[in-house]
Amino acid sequence: MEKTFCVVGAGFSGAVVARHLASRGHRVVVVDERPHLAGNCHTERDSQTGVMVHRFGPHIFHTANARVWAYVQRFGTFRPYVNRVRAIARGQVFSLPINLATINQLFKTTLGPAQARAFIASKADHSISAPRTFREQALSMVGPELYETFFEGYTRKQWGCEPDTLPASILKRLPLRFNYDDNYFNHPYQGMPEAGYTAIVQAILAEFAHRIDIRLGARFEDMAEPFDHVFYTGPLDRFFGFRLGRLAYRTLDFERFVSPEPDYQGTAVINYCDADVPYTRIAEHKHFAPWEQAQFEQSVYFREYSRAAQPQDTPYYPIRLSGEQPLLQGYEDLARASTGVSFLGRLGTYRYLDMDVTIHEALQACDQVNSILASQGPHALPAFFTPTAP
Repeated sequence: MEKTFCVVGAGFSGAVVARHLASRGHRVVVVDERPHLAGNCHTERDSQTGVMVHRFGPHIFHTANARVWAYVQRFGTFRPYVNRVRAIARGQVFSLPINLATINQLFKTTLGPAQARAFIASKADHSISAPRTFREQALSMVGPELYETFFEGYTRKQWGCEPDTLPASILKRLPLRFNYDDNYFNHPYQGMPEAGYTAIVQAILAEFAHRIDIRLGARFEDMAEPFDHVFYTGPLDRFFGFRLGRLAYRTLDFERFVSPEPDYQGTAVINYCDADVPYTRIAEHKHFAPWEQAQFEQSVYFREYSRAAQPQDTPYYPIRLSGEQPLLQGYEDLARASTGVSFLGRLGTYRYLDMDVTIHEALQACDQVNSILASQGPHALPAFFTPTAP
């Protein structure tokens, strides 16, 4: 029997679920208050230069999940792309993530892999056996010199708080290598969509467009029509009207420049690690599409500034400080006690998720939706779909 669902948010989570429901013969309303698809992954041509711009900051697709990789390739061509980041710190240019070149550059050495491993082990603070904070994790991994050069100032700018207040898990996302591999990611599948991310989301929704009503520039809170179930990918606290208080997010400001030269900085991303430089990084977007950059006579680049999100801002990164846990638990309890709604995605579950994990969890939710709808109906859909390993 046909049901009517509402999907709040037109990013990857919402698009994957909306397509799945529509493919099963249901009617779906996708609502997003922004005027475009793809959420924070939205891409568009810069009107002045023609460069494909990642409007809300760089997004590089990378995954170890074969199902996710196969899924996104159904909806567009992904060109090979390797994310190679540079960092400016203490008046020098370094290679990131930390690798053998970074170590030899900073310490002015010519160490080989085994020598470097032993050298860094001698720098690490082995008294920290169970790191609890970002700072403890860094000191136990790389010691004070690498931590103070690349992480301390950058972390304060990015997260707006002391490294001792951040969880150790944030640093665990970053690799440490004892070879000259400067590929920022370890995943076997990496690429960049040839036509941009917005085109991928459009293609996900296109086949079943006759059953999907997309409403952009519209607010879910203003909708009065009934739905059999809502899949909500917006901020968790906003769904409940912030009744318990606001969860903390970081947001980003972008300062746009156009260079009269065809190449401004010679690479896609340069991090600025020193605390006295107010921005965290500069992204030059033509380098995200190396197959087409030669055609542009000018280059557009953005300085990126991180700050605490205010009520009117677009939230980017859930902070998940230890002090947030009681508030987050309160909202999760409200969500589990609610009926007729399921929460998905980075904002809906208040977790720092990469694109591939978002898609993976949305696909898993679709798997569970099939069996639940067939046996029990939409009233039985859970508030949170429990993700499993890839």
